[in-house]
Amino acid sequence: MHDEPVTQENRLGRYIITPLLVIASIYSLYLVIHPHTPFSRLHIDILDLTELQRSTHVFFLLLTGYLLSSQRIPGKAGIGAFVFTFMAAFPMYSFWKIGLPLKLNIAATIFWAVAVLPTLYPRSTRAADKLAAALVIVPYIYHVFFFHDIIERAMIPEFWDLVMSFGLTLLLLGQVYRYIGAILPCLVLTFLIYNLHGDMLGGVFSHAVFGFDLLLAKLFSETEAGLFGMITGVSAKYLVYFTIMGGVIGVLNLGKIIANIASLASRGRADGPGIVTAIASIFMGMFSGSGAADTQFVSTISKPMYEKSGYDKYTAAGIAATSGTIAMITPPVLGSLAFVMVEILSIPYLWVCIMAIGPMFLYLVAILAYNYFYVKKMGLKPIEHDENYGWDYFKRYSYIFLPLLIIVGFIYWGYSISLAVVLAIFLFVILVYADKTIRPGSPKLLLDGLAKGFSSLIPIGSAVVCANLILTLMVMTGLPNKFAQTLSMISGSSLLVASLFTATFTLILGMGIPPTASYVVASSLTAPAILSIALANGIPHEAALLATHMFLMYYAVLADVTPPVALSAYASASVFLTEPLKTGVYAAKVALPKYLLGFSFILTYQGTALLIIPMWTTTSPTMAIFNFLVRLLEVSIGAIAIAAATAGYARRPLLKWESWLLGIFALGLFIPNYWFDLAALPVLVWFFILSKNKAVVKA
Repeated sequence: MHDEPVTQENRLGRYIITPLLVIASIYSLYLVIHPHTPFSRLHIDILDLTELQRSTHVFFLLLTGYLLSSQRIPGKAGIGAFVFTFMAAFPMYSFWKIGLPLKLNIAATIFWAVAVLPTLYPRSTRAADKLAAALVIVPYIYHVFFFHDIIERAMIPEFWDLVMSFGLTLLLLGQVYRYIGAILPCLVLTFLIYNLHGDMLGGVFSHAVFGFDLLLAKLFSETEAGLFGMITGVSAKYLVYFTIMGGVIGVLNLGKIIANIASLASRGRADGPGIVTAIASIFMGMFSGSGAADTQFVSTISKPMYEKSGYDKYTAAGIAATSGTIAMITPPVLGSLAFVMVEILSIPYLWVCIMAIGPMFLYLVAILAYNYFYVKKMGLKPIEHDENYGWDYFKRYSYIFLPLLIIVGFIYWGYSISLAVVLAIFLFVILVYADKTIRPGSPKLLLDGLAKGFSSLIPIGSAVVCANLILTLMVMTGLPNKFAQTLSMISGSSLLVASLFTATFTLILGMGIPPTASYVVASSLTAPAILSIALANGIPHEAALLATHMFLMYYAVLADVTPPVALSAYASASVFLTEPLKTGVYAAKVALPKYLLGFSFILTYQGTALLIIPMWTTTSPTMAIFNFLVRLLEVSIGAIAIAAATAGYARRPLLKWESWLLGIFALGLFIPNYWFDLAALPVLVWFFILSKNKAVVKA
């Protein structure tokens, strides 16, 4: 009897969940070529209408998400479960107050109970999640069959419209709780309660309340808001294709090749493990765009090297976690935040890729500098490698980067991102199977790659839909304008104060919610204020707008590696067998300059040159490139100096007061001001050139 449930679960996974994941991937892939097929003449709504494409995407996320959740071992109900249930009771009470017939209230209560109550009773989760997967089908079928009628009666919804909207919203929040935790769904519920009871607040944040029926209708019926709005489209239009590509690459056994290529830069160097970690993170970032996944990969391949070299295990785990996060700002894939920015600002994706180059390079410099000074201070020696890979190896397998060039080229030529990625996926498959030395295995494994690709999207995609709900709820109350006015009053005309407040606010948000949701909330609430202050400080509008959103995106990314809730640190800790919170502290310490890089391109117009595009669009390309190179050099020197101060080593081990002195003067290099540069110059010259090079003493 003990083995029977396991067998049943395995059968559920093999015969139901995996095929559904494959179907979800194939559906997304087919949408790219559908307009060019004869089936496009049939006018099938779920293939031709954007809103129903998004609805189908959300359906697959919830259906497969709940089925996969039903396979997991239940945990324990923490305080988050009680908070989530308590807050979810407010919309349930508000729904009953609408005054619908009893059978509709009972139907809504069933949705609520299946989504929410199992969080309090984890033992019921497996059965409840299977029931939730079945319930997901109901609002989807309803939406597809009555879509045109629903749109026409958006302001005067029918009773069943309200039930379906309520049910789908609660099922979404329940799934996000299961995968990410309580904070994001509770944040959605906070904004929902604010919409319903905002009149109880006094002062500027008070607003006229909305009827719950009108609110539910908007969430379900609006074409560019609610459950199926613009940001949900980011998951359906962009993210799914990159996660599918990541899944396919995973089954093609390309990870080992990428690791071997990265190791070429570390031969004969004592700081080789950190170099391999950083370079491999860049390479994997080109393919994945997921900080936690990148961290998991580079931690696994580099752990033996760190152990042989004698690194402190927490320092090694911190370097891996910090390096892994660079995936989210590495072109051409970047992370989900980049695509949200594209949709919000209506700018070319290529612009975001170009703007990410400067921050990515400086982030990398900070990691390598800390790694170098740490190794010097500790007196570590080079390690012998088991295998010898030369540059011939790189030449032999350099073709694996060709699909990435295809992505960049197609985007540059104006083709859709989804088409570029789909072509890259096919090219990966063709190239790998044409190379007999890789041995990727049976082509049937590609189905596993499709399944893994979509399954890895589930937590991210669900969070993106939640972000769309948050944005809708905030806009309905006018909260962004109210918050922006408050921030402007606090900051006055100081862009530094506004930026400090916003960076701190974004990091705090990111401690509990994924980067995408953090960026959406922060950009909605703070971007208008920063933009107006930047304009008052003489920065042209286009440059100020782009720099503001890159600033917010960058700090939302940093939340992934900032304790106490640092997903990349948790991924690293699982490999290095370290305590996650302490690993997060070390990850924050490694490459400490990363917390300052955002200020280097937001405070002045000259600083925006680090992003290239803001200055390119407002002045000549020659000036933009020249200023970019100047600022890149200045901030790189500053990052190296602060890394040395953090590690406590320059040409020799530093005393504490020397580290503080070096770090304080290095701060001036992050601000585009020649007087600050001149003040820092003699200190840097002393520590890195004139200071006596004493014998290294292992600390």
